Amino acid sequence: MNYNQSQQRVQDLKRFYKNILWFGIVAFIIYFDDIFEKGIFNISQWNGSIILAIWGIILTVKAVKLFLLDSQWEKNVIEKEMRKSKEPIKF
Repeated sequence: MNYNQSQQRVQDLKRFYKNILWFGIVAFIIYFDDIFEKGIFNISQWNGSIILAIWGIILTVKAVKLFLLDSQWEKNVIEKEMRKSKEPIKF
């Protein structure tokens, strides 16, 4: 991994962690807003949860892309596919 790729990965990680922080803040606000409006035992599970569910799905996709499908994974898949061909190329 060269410097530019490393720098881009650090920027992506930074954006991802900021998104998780904002997700936590918004979830906290929505949850405690429900508690103050309706009481502890009458919390509606649907108020604001659609937004949080969509946001959670987006964060999950970003996490998979960032942590599982990184450049090392891509390199391994390319090498595996190259081994299948008749003329293997050494990297």
